[in-house]
Amino acid sequence: MNTATASTRLHLICNGARLDLAPIQGLWTQEQYLRLTDHSRQLLEFTDGRLETLPMPTRGHQAISRYLLLAWLPVVQAMGGELFYAPLRLRIREGKFREPDLLLLRDAKDPRNRDDYWRGADLVAEIVSPDDPERDTREKRLDYAEAGIPEYWIINPLDETVTVLSLKSETYAEHGIYRRGERAKSALLEGLAANVAEVLDAAKIP
Repeated sequence: MNTATASTRLHLICNGARLDLAPIQGLWTQEQYLRLTDHSRQLLEFTDGRLETLPMPTRGHQAISRYLLLAWLPVVQAMGGELFYAPLRLRIREGKFREPDLLLLRDAKDPRNRDDYWRGADLVAEIVSPDDPERDTREKRLDYAEAGIPEYWIINPLDETVTVLSLKSETYAEHGIYRRGERAKSALLEGLAANVAEVLDAAKIP
């Protein structure tokens, strides 16, 4: 993460109080992070004692998220799985948490499906934010591979692509990079797909 971007993420609002994160970055515990996110309205992610505050989603971001949720939900429910959207904490490993835009499990009875936070996922999706595109295209690609998540979708309105990544050993390989006129398809789940043009156009204001 570049310094300019990081400097905009050093405060958060919790129970009406503005907290300055800079003096204690690197000192937060996982337990403190979990308690803090129970009471903060701000999206927060956590890595080894450091908090990162995420930007408020735009209308366009939420419109894309809603489109994918509604398109995928019948497929996931038919297989007996679970599909959720942010905010829902996902543990990458001990000491590291992310909050994907969408995350699913193929089996709702999977023991990783917990109320406080998920202990893993079978697929996650992120919608690239313009404030820091590398967070979703590079950093989280490494994080979700570290977590052993079999499939990662990157929806990028900036270059109008949908990238589907499939975990091979410990790193992701490109299952496909899809553009307008194409239909992005899951490598993991039969029937899970998305029309790229419809995904991107969901963000447009009528």
